[in-house]
Amino acid sequence: MKLKYFIPIFAAVVAMFTSCNSEEEAIYLDGLRVSSSYVALDKNGGSAQIKVTAAESWSIAGNVPAWLTVSPTSGGAGETTVSFTADAYAGRTASLKITSGYMTQEINVIQGLSEVSNATCAEVIAGPDAKTYRVTGTVTGIANTTYGNWYMNDGTGELYIYGTLDKSGKDGQNNSIAAWGIEVGDELTVEGPKTTYNGTVELVNVTVVKINKSLIKVDSLSIGGEKVDAATLPLEGGEVTAHVSCKGDGINVGDLPEWLVISAVGSKSVTFRALPNAGGDRSTTVTLKTYNGGKEYTCQFPIAQAGAIIDASVAEFLAAEVGDTQFRLQGVITALYDSDKQGKSFYLKDFSGETLVYRTEGFLDTGIKVGDVVQLTGKRGAYKDSPQMVNGTCELLYAVTPVTIAEFLTMPDDKNTYYMVTGTISSLLGSNGKENDYGNLYITDGTNELYVYGTYPGWNAQGDARKFFIADNGIEVGDEITIIGYKDTYKELVELCQGVCFSFKKAN
Repeated sequence: MKLKYFIPIFAAVVAMFTSCNSEEEAIYLDGLRVSSSYVALDKNGGSAQIKVTAAESWSIAGNVPAWLTVSPTSGGAGETTVSFTADAYAGRTASLKITSGYMTQEINVIQGLSEVSNATCAEVIAGPDAKTYRVTGTVTGIANTTYGNWYMNDGTGELYIYGTLDKSGKDGQNNSIAAWGIEVGDELTVEGPKTTYNGTVELVNVTVVKINKSLIKVDSLSIGGEKVDAATLPLEGGEVTAHVSCKGDGINVGDLPEWLVISAVGSKSVTFRALPNAGGDRSTTVTLKTYNGGKEYTCQFPIAQAGAIIDASVAEFLAAEVGDTQFRLQGVITALYDSDKQGKSFYLKDFSGETLVYRTEGFLDTGIKVGDVVQLTGKRGAYKDSPQMVNGTCELLYAVTPVTIAEFLTMPDDKNTYYMVTGTISSLLGSNGKENDYGNLYITDGTNELYVYGTYPGWNAQGDARKFFIADNGIEVGDEITIIGYKDTYKELVELCQGVCFSFKKAN
């Protein structure tokens, strides 16, 4: 069964009318105007044009969908004819913006008459992108309350809802989840177009058609008889009680992790006990269920438990699962993460590997810079399968000062003061004139020479991890190397000790 959208039909009709009377329906701004703000394309495919008149250069901002060809997408001052072309398709839309300086004109592209197909989640997953569907399912998780992102499951599959329109039909940062009162366990009927993003099937900017509230709800939580806003238990363990309103047939509990058990069940409450925690922070989402008329209704709430902070190498951190466990890492900041416009993100490297540290709280206020040795505490996160540390804090261990070889030779001996020195490798022999596995070598600036007692792959290298860095990377005499270490003197020989390779550059 297919349901017609009244608003898109009207929009399409308006668009067609506008395209026939473009000169009379032109949209004006001071310095930027378009002959029509609607472009109507036939469902059998084809092209349509509008005219853009600008006082200066203009461009189409944002992404043009793959199904639509726009030519040209930018132009200079004067009048330009812009063509919109698409292959045959029954019902899809796109919204584009033309910008010129501070001015913007929005263009709505409509192909055919948008139709809504009733479907299961499985049918949506198997269906084509850009088609609009009406689906009914249960809210299984809420990803973002501000934009209205959540998960739906109807028993045939799961869909990601990316954006929920508010009650006035607007999208964006509208806190639509709160506006609609959507909770995990509610049954919703929604309409929206399908898209696939990085392999994830999504319904985008959906319209809420109907909400059936769940028959079970957590009214409050308490620990030790006192009401709490969040169930966070201490490292040594403890109990939390969920006080429940249930209009179904009894209260059932979904699967629990091994560290959490049920200690009491009443007609209006369930009490959970967390076992002592010998590891890092942990958490779980508890699902409560009830049944009525052959249907299952659910609600959820989180329980967290504090844990010890785990000291780890970067490699061990990267191998850990994404979660709430707190890790403590030490290493050298190798670079800032340019994609973070806030300037709070950077890369950390130790002897075992390197990781992205995303938006560390307070980083900008510390004065910590690239090359410094820091200690981080945070959680293992990921973005599109790329690992990173998140929700971290940063502590400076050693501020590293870049100096020349000549300057380093004049510094006082101090095992707690670190310098960064760059030079050309003049010898790969130790001070005893012998080959070695630890990276004992000499560097020069052409005038001065400095002995490096140990060149390691990164901070905190111990035992065999200190060996073979020079050989493993094919580093040779004549190559340029930048090393971090402290100054010491042994039998009148000035040394850069505990050297950490920051970077190297091959001569050829």
